[in-house]
Amino acid sequence: MTVISLARKKRTRRAQPRARSRRRTPGRAAAPLLAPFCALFVVFFLAPVGYAINESLHTVKRSGLGFGFGSGSGSPERVFAGLDNYVRVFRDGTFLTGVGRLLLFGLVQVPIMLGLALVLALLLDGKSAQFKRFFRVVYFLPYAVPGVIAAIVWAFLYNPEVTGIDLLGDGTVLWSIGNIVTWTWTGFNMLVIYSALQAIPGELYEAAAIDGASSWKIAWSIKVPMVRSSLVLTGVFSIIGTLQLFNEPMILSDVTPAVSKDYTPLMWSLQVALDHNDYGLGSAISVMLALIAGGLSLLFLRLSAWLAARGALR
Repeated sequence: MTVISLARKKRTRRAQPRARSRRRTPGRAAAPLLAPFCALFVVFFLAPVGYAINESLHTVKRSGLGFGFGSGSGSPERVFAGLDNYVRVFRDGTFLTGVGRLLLFGLVQVPIMLGLALVLALLLDGKSAQFKRFFRVVYFLPYAVPGVIAAIVWAFLYNPEVTGIDLLGDGTVLWSIGNIVTWTWTGFNMLVIYSALQAIPGELYEAAAIDGASSWKIAWSIKVPMVRSSLVLTGVFSIIGTLQLFNEPMILSDVTPAVSKDYTPLMWSLQVALDHNDYGLGSAISVMLALIAGGLSLLFLRLSAWLAARGALR
């Protein structure tokens, strides 16, 4: 019996390294699969972000007329500026004015857009809905139109000779832009929410119907809570997209004087970088805008989690 037990112990000891090696095998097998994603993530995300941050910490100094070649002859010189560009961002009221305008825009436009997307998704998911495929394509079709083309078409539709009222004035142009954005992105958000509705088990609806719940009660008490994660996702996307507003006001800036070339922070960044060759300041604007977008997205996620927990406690 002693010999047999010793032999078993030796076998278990020999088997342990093999078991460990088998445990490491899935990680080694996943590395080649993750390598393409990691490479693209570094090249197309981390590298541009790092380059923008590096540019924001430098500036170009010019002496004389700036036409010379070589040192001491008036040629531009790239020097380290530290946080000077960020100070210039907040010293100039253009950035804060643009961000405030976008925050007002988002507080009004985003809830309307997501509310319409939710209503359309619930209508498509209803049992009595007809021609679901047709209406799904119709709702999503505006998103397939390029943003520049959509802005040009709406610019013609906003012509006072067509509408009879001035929709491109100082007090109305922001909401005219909001109409274009809502028309473009409602279908996309609807499709995200509708996909989440399709994943809900039908047994829940049947049980609720047996208990006497109406269609409105099922939609409000079952469907909406079950797609909360999709609503949060579309909300985060909408916050980021609002702060990146560019195409629509850029097109309308050639149509109405109410939209200046620095109407949004991205438009101002493009103006100072390309028109004034101040790439440091333009990069600083972009970095600050990214930080604000990340902060607002995090705040929205925390608020959503708090509301969800508060509802669960009830």
